[in-house]
Amino acid sequence: MGRDVIVACDFAGKKEVFDFLDKFEGRKPFVKIGMELFYAEGPEIVREIKKRGHKIFLDLKLHDIPNTVKKSMAVLSRLDVDMTNLHASGTCRMMEAALEGLTREDGTRPILIAVTQLTSTDQESMENDLLIREPIDRVVMHYASNAKKAGLDGVVCSPLEAGKVHDTCGKDFLTVTPGVRFAAGDVGDQKRVMTPAEAKKIGSDYIVVGRPITAASDPVAAYERCIREFVD
Repeated sequence: MGRDVIVACDFAGKKEVFDFLDKFEGRKPFVKIGMELFYAEGPEIVREIKKRGHKIFLDLKLHDIPNTVKKSMAVLSRLDVDMTNLHASGTCRMMEAALEGLTREDGTRPILIAVTQLTSTDQESMENDLLIREPIDRVVMHYASNAKKAGLDGVVCSPLEAGKVHDTCGKDFLTVTPGVRFAAGDVGDQKRVMTPAEAKKIGSDYIVVGRPITAASDPVAAYERCIREFVD
């Protein structure tokens, strides 16, 4: 499975996302549908974007008791998304249950990845807000190891951690990395960031890019720049 750029379509509704995707004409970027768009438009937005020929990462970050997550993943599996996720902090049993629910009767399923620590989290906030005193790097690797043990395909992590995740869990264990910005770009509310070229060098398998593409004056050119820097 080769590297790819996933465009975070964090829009408020259907019109905005379709106006954005229409700019790409013949191209079909891999897109992320997050909470904002999914909660605004429901499952139908997934079906409509899928019909347009896009791969979809459904980013809902499930985190609940194992049985609830298992049943929810069974529902999401029927949407025919290509990738979805949950929080690794929900425990190994929750991740195992999610995998059970996501797997269809014929044995197929979307890629399932676990969020380690959000890229808006740094050491200070982890210690003060979450009362986790371990170094953030150690926490991320522990969560990644748990995800692999539970049978998941990879993790969401900072690009700063992608190389070490591969060292810890193997080169085939996927790293999906938000927190990617162009050089000299606005980092927004993210604390642990990297450029597409740097993410490629350190070993990210997928980068998730939002505002540097969606808020660009020329989104297609910004997307193509990401492809050149990260994929080509």
